[in-house]
Amino acid sequence: MATVSEKKRIIGFWGATNIGVGGIVGGGILALAGVAFAMTGPSAIMAFLLNAVIAFITALSFAQMSITFPESGGAYTFTKKVFSARSAFSVGWILWFASLMAGLLYAMGFAFYAADALQTLWHAFSQSPPAWLSSYLLVIILSIGAVAAYTIKLTFKTSQGSQWETIGKVLVFFILTVGGLIILPKHSISDFKVKLSPFFAGGMIGFFQAMGFTFITFQGFDLISAVAGEVKEPGQIIPRAMYTSLAVALIIYIPFLFIIATAGIPAGQSITVLSRQNTETIVAVAVKNYLGTSGYWLIIVAAILSMLSALYANLLAAAHIAYTMSQDWTLPRFLGIVRKESGIPVRALYMSSIILILCLIFIHDLASAGAAASLVFLISFILVHITNILARWRIQQIDEGIRHNIKPYILPAIGIVCCGSLALFQGILVPAASEIIIIWFILGILFYYFFLQSRAAVVDVLAEAKDPHLVKLRGRSPLVLVPIANPSRAQAMVEVAHALSPPQAGRVLLLSVVTGQIKWGQYRAPQEFLSSQEVLREAMIASYSRGLSPEALVTVAQRPWSEIIRVARLHRCESLLLGLGDTEENKMHSYLERIINVVNSDMVFLKSPPRWDLSAVERILVPVGGKGDHDELRSRLLGSICRSKEREVLFLRIVPQDVSDRKLKWIQYKMSVFAEEETPLHPQMTVIRSNDIISTIKEHTNKSDLVVLGLQRFGRRKKFFGSIALEIAHAIPAATILISRKG
Repeated sequence: MATVSEKKRIIGFWGATNIGVGGIVGGGILALAGVAFAMTGPSAIMAFLLNAVIAFITALSFAQMSITFPESGGAYTFTKKVFSARSAFSVGWILWFASLMAGLLYAMGFAFYAADALQTLWHAFSQSPPAWLSSYLLVIILSIGAVAAYTIKLTFKTSQGSQWETIGKVLVFFILTVGGLIILPKHSISDFKVKLSPFFAGGMIGFFQAMGFTFITFQGFDLISAVAGEVKEPGQIIPRAMYTSLAVALIIYIPFLFIIATAGIPAGQSITVLSRQNTETIVAVAVKNYLGTSGYWLIIVAAILSMLSALYANLLAAAHIAYTMSQDWTLPRFLGIVRKESGIPVRALYMSSIILILCLIFIHDLASAGAAASLVFLISFILVHITNILARWRIQQIDEGIRHNIKPYILPAIGIVCCGSLALFQGILVPAASEIIIIWFILGILFYYFFLQSRAAVVDVLAEAKDPHLVKLRGRSPLVLVPIANPSRAQAMVEVAHALSPPQAGRVLLLSVVTGQIKWGQYRAPQEFLSSQEVLREAMIASYSRGLSPEALVTVAQRPWSEIIRVARLHRCESLLLGLGDTEENKMHSYLERIINVVNSDMVFLKSPPRWDLSAVERILVPVGGKGDHDELRSRLLGSICRSKEREVLFLRIVPQDVSDRKLKWIQYKMSVFAEEETPLHPQMTVIRSNDIISTIKEHTNKSDLVVLGLQRFGRRKKFFGSIALEIAHAIPAATILISRKG
């Protein structure tokens, strides 16, 4: 098995196009053409055409985002880059379900056509086929068999698309279309008028409802973005493959639908009436009308190939979405195992297949499944358009510092309106689809908050620490407030503050509070104010000498601690950094404890020896208690410190002397997992049995330049310094950072 770093770019233009065409062409139109014609009559052709226009607009946003972020995961990855892990989970969870629902639609579509073919064959050799041939149980067995077969196939082969099925179904559609075009001249204009009247048989409501049901027939181009991390030269291949896939689908769909609605309808009848009588099999009935039995078998072959290739593409997409989410802990991490020979995330594939099989067993309404899939894809496409607009807006601001050209946002805005209107219409008119999505979404929220939230947040924070550009892309500008009283420690304080603040995105604000009864003269500032300015001047000189650029603020107040709290709240500081004096000087622990419980900011306390330099730190000791109270803040701090320079990080866990060997091994395993998640490097970790916590930590600080400790926490707004953390901080010669997460 391989890790994510070992995944290679192996998919070329034809492989990517094959994935798109395999996902789009055939399955949807064969399963839902009858539904569309029954709802709106011949205008279903126009509904398909308008859906194609919306799909091309949406493909533009997908292509632009895939070029900007050429990584697997599709809309999930886009959302993660522009918003946060929490928002990305919502999108990824919905997209995963959408691919599964599409897979369900195509697996059942294959089963229905296969069962119909079996009944026809049985009729050819016997007058009375057995009852089991027309039972729903056979449909379920065939559906599950198809899912199992493709799961096995994907386990051992690469993800470049199911090539022969795709080529085969396109060839069959070509033959069917050419056959219809040959027969069309035999019909008169008056025949066409009868068959195509009334054009809007269901009115505008039926027309838009047909659009909502059939939008999924153009879904599939987005599957290319789901495997973008494996596509060669993504900037060139992904857009071309998406547009080519949609163009192929459009060239096939529109002529074929016109032939179905004209040449495939007996004289004196209309496509509307015939579709309402044969909703599921209208395509087979129509083709049999103009090509006879051979046409029927051709459409059976096309249907089976189309359904299978679309099932393959959506199962592949579902596996890649689940795999990508597992890398960020928005799904369990064990789903991130990749089979080295094929490059397939096998555990994500197996999990997706299991859920799909369960859906096949419990969801029997094919129309509701198709409507739910269309609705979910519409919602996800809206989010992609929004993400595209925000990403382009913020990137333009980062690169140019201006926001003046609105032309790039016009098409995504049109896409939002179109997809939003269809989604709203679909959600109201097909309540079963809305109910299915709501149930899945509620399950996802519960699963995320109870099992995934804490680790997902840690991984997300580390991603921001490793890539400060990500912070700015998300529209954040975190502020670190640093009260300065002792200029000799200012340089160390500012260095730590800048480690907490992402370069180019975050800000550091130095605060000097002037206290006491100040008397202002007519021509001269009070000495206290001048002294405060001198403190800031020396702090700024020390900062700029290290290439750091903090901001500065001087305030006047009677109570410095209350003023610090006021400024932190006023500026909505993400972090508050305070200096921790020596033992004999520090008599303000009660004030500090009050601040960490009152200020809704991450709290960081620095105790450092004279002339301590953060950039010179080589070895970092991180004692942890295993409760996870400060994982996010610690991950941000360690990720930032290790971003510019490789450093040795040792995680230390101390357990009671009487801990069993079995439990000790479990603790070691858990330590190894979360230690990897909290640092960008490969940290060391050790678990020691000891009943003397302080002495054990002291022993390990001899070779460390920096110690990072978490403060005690007993719940929301119930945080304490504790005697252990303070004793360790004041007893060791190394610099010490004490941290307390907000909330």
